[in-house]
Amino acid sequence: MNDDEKEELIKRAARGELALHQIDKEVADANDAVEIRRKAIERLTGSKLHSIGSAGMDYSMVRGRNAENVVGVATVPLGVIGPLKVNGGHFRGETYVPLATTEGALIASLSRGVKALNMSGGATARVVKDGMTRGPVFKFDSIVDVERFLAWLPQNYENIRKVAEATTQHGELQGIAPYVTGNNVFLRFRYSTGDAMGMNMATVATEAACKHIEDNFKGATLVAVSGNMCSDKKQSLVNSIDGRGKTVVAEALITKKVLKDVFGTTAYAVNDVNFRKNWVGSARAGSTTQFNAHFANTIAALFLATGQDAAQVVESSSGYTWTEVRGNDLYISVTLTSLEVGTKGGGTGLPTQSEALSLMKVSGSGDPVGSNALKFAEIAASAVMSGELNLLAALATRELGKAHQKLGRSKV
Repeated sequence: MNDDEKEELIKRAARGELALHQIDKEVADANDAVEIRRKAIERLTGSKLHSIGSAGMDYSMVRGRNAENVVGVATVPLGVIGPLKVNGGHFRGETYVPLATTEGALIASLSRGVKALNMSGGATARVVKDGMTRGPVFKFDSIVDVERFLAWLPQNYENIRKVAEATTQHGELQGIAPYVTGNNVFLRFRYSTGDAMGMNMATVATEAACKHIEDNFKGATLVAVSGNMCSDKKQSLVNSIDGRGKTVVAEALITKKVLKDVFGTTAYAVNDVNFRKNWVGSARAGSTTQFNAHFANTIAALFLATGQDAAQVVESSSGYTWTEVRGNDLYISVTLTSLEVGTKGGGTGLPTQSEALSLMKVSGSGDPVGSNALKFAEIAASAVMSGELNLLAALATRELGKAHQKLGRSKV
């Protein structure tokens, strides 16, 4: 497309004659479409979007996949922690972990936690549950119909499973759990989804299953394929109790010497902070799923770096930090109840995100299928633990403010 043709489309968009989303239909080349849309926005707003437009990307990778009305790229500083030693059930070895953040001191803080973990033999991590959920809601005329449906459901489970699994190559239906409220029935479908996070896979499969239910049980009416029992992008007790995505535990035993040499504190002091802050403080605040210091810090930075669904930081950062004093040493563990991660699909195939996953040797499909996502989950939990360990120690020694003053408030 030549410059005159571009200019005409920019003018039409700026005059409101051409909707922003229609530019993609008018322009075959995705990169030209982004340029036209950005320049039209500049004229409409009087803003200059030089930095947003100058970051290099082939927008043909994005069109129809990751975003709409694209005008450029938002850049976020990306750093690494590590090497972090992980003794996992799926990942065993050392890895650097990429984190994209604008919070000064975060990466430095996790790095100090990694140092202590490595000096103590590394993090031990296991995925204890794995399954993506989607929870449609059906309505019935009466509880009598609900009762009949609850009897019908297990008898027809195999047919429902076949219909759902026919929509996907790697997804497998693990089960359907019913929840009744009046004349409403919520069905929590759970799927294994390979190396994909699997939300879209679960949605498509569940839609097919719901149609089969409506066609074969008279009186069942689907209200919504998502009835919030999933529970997607919201804090919920059902995710905390039953899990969603990966439920992962990471643990370590930090010796008295490491605590003193790295943090200048003791197991007793760290354990006291964890109990009074993460458990009593969270309970007093009315928290139901967040008995931790700052899971969200690590999860958000890791999600941005690796192309995960950023909104799922909400439930993916739910969980518990547990500590015990063992002699003069400190046992610490983190339990992430609903870590929703994938190494294939979504934003994971974009250039920088794919490179970030490759840095951990978990990009794309694993061999066997699903193994890369499981490895990633163990690495993520171990990284989260490094952050919890360091923050609890920093609070015990009253260093939190000093660290942010030094690393997060540069006067340059």
